[in-house]
Amino acid sequence: MDTIVRRAKKSATAEGRLKSRWAFALLLGVAGVALSSGAVYATPPSQLNQVLLTRGTNVSNGTIPLHVGTDVAMATITVQPGGSSGWHSHPGGAIIVVKEGSLTVYESIGNHCEIETYSAGQAFIEKPGEVDQVVNTGTVPYVLYVTFPDVPPGGSPRTDVPNPGTCPGQ
Repeated sequence: MDTIVRRAKKSATAEGRLKSRWAFALLLGVAGVALSSGAVYATPPSQLNQVLLTRGTNVSNGTIPLHVGTDVAMATITVQPGGSSGWHSHPGGAIIVVKEGSLTVYESIGNHCEIETYSAGQAFIEKPGEVDQVVNTGTVPYVLYVTFPDVPPGGSPRTDVPNPGTCPGQ
C-alpha cells in the first residue's frame, strides 16, 4: 500500500511541475506577444496641473444636448512653458476659455494634422472623441477654465490615447 501512495504522490508532483511549466511557458508567450506586437501606450501630460473646481450631475431636460444622468465638471488647467496635455480626448467634449498665456492645439484628423493657436481672452471647443494634444509653446504658463459636459457618471472627463503619429514632432 505504501508503494501505491508513494507512486501517486510522485505522479501528482510530476503533474504539478508539468502544469507549472506550461503556465510559465504560456505567461512567457503572452508577454512576448505583447512586447513584440508594437503595443502603443498613451502619452502622459507633462508640466500640467489640473484643479477640479466643481462637478454635478445633469438632472434637467434643457436645450443643450446633454444626457440626463451624466456629469458636468469644471476645472482650471495650468501648463508650464514646454509642457503639454499629452494625447487625449474627452467623452463629452470640452469648452475651453484661455485666461492667461497662449497654447497650440495639434488635432489628429484621419491621417493629417490640424494646428491652431489660441491666446488669452479666446475660447474654443473640443468635440467629443476628438484626439488632440495641447502644447504650451509660449514663454509663460497658460491657464485655462474648462467645462467638461456629458462625462460618464463618476468617470473621468479625459481619456488618454496613444500618439496617432499624424503630427510631426508631437
